[in-house]
Amino acid sequence: MSIKVKGLTKVYGSQRAVNDASFEVSRGEVVGLLGPNGAGKSTIMKILTCYIPPTSGYAEVNGYDIFEHQQDIRRILGYLPETNPVYTEMYVRENLEFYAGIHKIPNKRARIDQIIELTGLTAERHKKIGQLSKGYRQRVGIAQALIHSPEVLILDEPTSGLDPNQLVEIRQIIKEIGKDKTVILSTHIMQEVEAVCDRAIIIHKGNIVADDQTKNLRKKGQSMEEIFRELTK
Repeated sequence: MSIKVKGLTKVYGSQRAVNDASFEVSRGEVVGLLGPNGAGKSTIMKILTCYIPPTSGYAEVNGYDIFEHQQDIRRILGYLPETNPVYTEMYVRENLEFYAGIHKIPNKRARIDQIIELTGLTAERHKKIGQLSKGYRQRVGIAQALIHSPEVLILDEPTSGLDPNQLVEIRQIIKEIGKDKTVILSTHIMQEVEAVCDRAIIIHKGNIVADDQTKNLRKKGQSMEEIFRELTK
């Protein structure tokens, strides 16, 4: 099992952002983490990436405990937060060289070439990131998260604000990545869940209200949007 979460709870003052969440994710599975704004999706992602600690509960990533092995988790995990952390004054290739250096990647040039091709950045590689469209900036963010060949990829709303063409392109990249990596992504776009995710975990007010294969959730003939609205109203 790639990710295990048991009884995860996070409390901010009087607000219970995540309440006793438990789930598991297997290698090669693309899982959509869904919920209204403030449901607890980003909090779970931040806990799994060791950015914040839980109030109680337990989680591990590829066998590494989030309390005891934070550096090991960061080494095997790629993370794209909701606010894309790109350096707009850097050129695309320069930016990836910087991140490759942080991760001490051998054969840096070959790996950067590979990631640029995978994420469709070939034509933009010599441009400054600040000159790119939002779609291409998102590609750079995904490239940063992938540069060190992580075993687990966590993407917080990776297609937010993209146009329909960009949506299709980024979704295809995620599907390709998900063939041999564990991917958790959050999104408000239900068509994206149907197009990309093998499984959906729906969160409402910090509680998991559904966790199943997308094909099973839709057995009653309802769309993912109808199921989401029914469970989170």
